[in-house]
Amino acid sequence: FHVKSENKKTIWDTEEVPEGSEFDDTWDPREQPEYEILFKQQVGTEDVFFGMSRKDVSTACCEDMVIKIKLPETKFSDIALDIQDKVLDLRTPQKKLLLHLPCPVDSKKGKARFLSEEELLEVTLRMTREFDFINFA
Repeated sequence: FHVKSENKKTIWDTEEVPEGSEFDDTWDPREQPEYEILFKQQVGTEDVFFGMSRKDVSTACCEDMVIKIKLPETKFSDIALDIQDKVLDLRTPQKKLLLHLPCPVDSKKGKARFLSEEELLEVTLRMTREFDFINFA
């Protein structure tokens, strides 16, 4: 039996802790808002009518992930949003959402818009997957 850590009381290495766990705070009483995750792909006429690319309807051929979060009775100025490669952290005075994303994203190339009439925050994130060069060369 070999212990990797210098401190023998530690039960895991820092490499074993998943990204985003620093945001976890179970004591926070704010409720989680309703949300949905959609996948979006950019297609042109060569894809739709001629089938010239290798794209199909699967999520493997999608470039973007769209997360729609319902935020009733919320002002745009009250929204705090932090995006990491695998984690979305959203906080408002009434709601809190810590979402571990289904695949890694480019945290620098995302965009968000708040649709005040629908009380909906729409976050679009560009996915970064290991073999995207096959689909999107």
